Amino acid sequence: MSRQSISFTKPNDEWLKTQVDSKEYSSKSELVNDLIRQARKQQIQIDWISTKLEKAENSGFSNDSKEQILAQSKSLLND
Repeated sequence: MSRQSISFTKPNDEWLKTQVDSKEYSSKSELVNDLIRQARKQQIQIDWISTKLEKAENSGFSNDSKEQILAQSKSLLND
Protein backbone atom coordinates (compact mmCIF):
# COMPACT_ATOMS: atom_id res chain seq x y z
CA MET A 1 0.00 0.00 0.00
CA SER A 2 1.41 3.37 -0.92
CA ARG A 3 1.89 6.02 1.71
CA GLN A 4 0.67 9.56 1.12
CA SER A 5 0.79 12.80 3.00
CA ILE A 6 -2.31 14.96 2.70
CA SER A 7 -3.55 18.08 4.43
CA PHE A 8 -7.09 18.74 5.60
CA THR A 9 -8.92 21.92 6.41
CA LYS A 10 -9.64 22.32 10.11
CA PRO A 11 -13.38 21.41 9.81
CA ASN A 12 -12.56 18.30 7.76
CA ASP A 13 -9.83 17.22 10.14
CA GLU A 14 -12.15 17.67 13.12
CA TRP A 15 -14.84 15.62 11.36
CA LEU A 16 -12.32 12.85 10.65
CA LYS A 17 -11.19 12.85 14.28
CA THR A 18 -14.82 12.64 15.44
CA GLN A 19 -15.45 9.60 13.25
CA VAL A 20 -12.34 7.85 14.58
CA ASP A 21 -13.12 8.86 18.19
CA SER A 22 -16.61 7.38 17.86
CA LYS A 23 -14.97 4.04 16.99
CA GLU A 24 -16.70 4.03 13.59
CA TYR A 25 -13.23 3.70 12.05
CA SER A 26 -9.94 2.69 13.59
CA SER A 27 -7.93 5.40 11.83
CA LYS A 28 -8.17 8.39 9.52
CA SER A 29 -6.55 6.30 6.79
CA GLU A 30 -9.27 3.66 7.02
CA LEU A 31 -11.93 6.37 6.85
CA VAL A 32 -10.35 8.14 3.88
CA ASN A 33 -10.01 4.82 2.03
CA ASP A 34 -13.67 4.05 2.70
CA LEU A 35 -14.71 7.49 1.42
CA ILE A 36 -12.67 6.92 -1.73
CA ARG A 37 -14.28 3.48 -2.25
CA GLN A 38 -17.72 5.05 -1.87
CA ALA A 39 -16.85 7.80 -4.37
CA ARG A 40 -15.58 5.22 -6.87
CA LYS A 41 -18.81 3.20 -6.57
CA GLN A 42 -20.82 6.38 -6.99
CA GLN A 43 -18.83 7.29 -10.10
CA ILE A 44 -19.56 3.86 -11.59
CA GLN A 45 -23.28 4.47 -11.04
CA ILE A 46 -23.07 7.97 -12.51
CA ASP A 47 -21.23 6.63 -15.56
CA TRP A 48 -23.86 3.88 -16.02
CA ILE A 49 -26.72 6.39 -15.81
CA SER A 50 -24.94 8.79 -18.17
CA THR A 51 -24.47 6.00 -20.70
CA LYS A 52 -28.14 5.06 -20.48
CA LEU A 53 -29.22 8.69 -20.87
CA GLU A 54 -26.91 9.21 -23.84
CA LYS A 55 -28.23 6.05 -25.49
CA ALA A 56 -31.82 7.20 -24.89
CA GLU A 57 -31.12 10.67 -26.26
CA ASN A 58 -29.48 9.22 -29.37
CA SER A 59 -32.39 6.88 -30.02
CA GLY A 60 -34.63 9.78 -31.03
CA PHE A 61 -38.09 10.89 -30.10
CA SER A 62 -41.19 8.79 -29.73
CA ASN A 63 -44.71 9.53 -30.87
CA ASP A 64 -46.07 7.04 -28.32
CA SER A 65 -48.27 8.29 -25.51
CA LYS A 66 -47.16 8.21 -21.87
CA GLU A 67 -49.43 5.21 -21.34
CA GLN A 68 -47.89 3.32 -24.27
CA ILE A 69 -44.37 4.05 -23.07
CA LEU A 70 -45.26 2.89 -19.56
CA ALA A 71 -46.83 -0.31 -20.90
CA GLN A 72 -43.73 -1.01 -23.02
CA SER A 73 -41.45 -0.40 -20.03
CA LYS A 74 -43.49 -2.75 -17.84
CA SER A 75 -43.48 -5.46 -20.49
CA LEU A 76 -39.67 -5.22 -20.74
CA LEU A 77 -39.38 -5.66 -16.96
CA ASN A 78 -41.58 -8.76 -17.06
CA ASP A 79 -39.49 -10.48 -19.75
